[in-house]
Amino acid sequence: MFVTDPIGIIGEEEASRMLKNKRLRVLEHNWRMGHLEVDLIAESKTEIVFVEVKARTTLFGEMLPEEYVDENKKRRMIAAANAYIKHNKIDKSPRFDVIGIVVDAKTEEILYRNHLENVFAPQIRTTYSGSFSGNWKWQHRGKIIGKKR
Repeated sequence: MFVTDPIGIIGEEEASRMLKNKRLRVLEHNWRMGHLEVDLIAESKTEIVFVEVKARTTLFGEMLPEEYVDENKKRRMIAAANAYIKHNKIDKSPRFDVIGIVVDAKTEEILYRNHLENVFAPQIRTTYSGSFSGNWKWQHRGKIIGKKR
């Protein structure tokens, strides 16, 4: 969803800074294609990184913001990543990160930040049945993308 609330905007700006501090180049903010959406897309020399940002003003019970990424959200992120990779002809390994941010609603101060890297992965099949060869295939809805070294 396109971010319009101030807390969401603050959270995504902080998440973007966190990625840049880790030497990732932020390519997209709130990338959309049809009903698919990714909060941030960044890259390193070897990976394309899809990031879900969860910004809150308080903790709900004992759950941290990043714990709200459920299986349904993961499936939607994988579908969006698949579309982005195909549309932009990306030839880098995909990685899925989640960043949780808690913001003070009155002062807009960042109270908590946490970057979880490589939180989940889509189904990846190697092109050989033995050990990982450096070649990979990623299948989504019957379409395959892959990388050969």
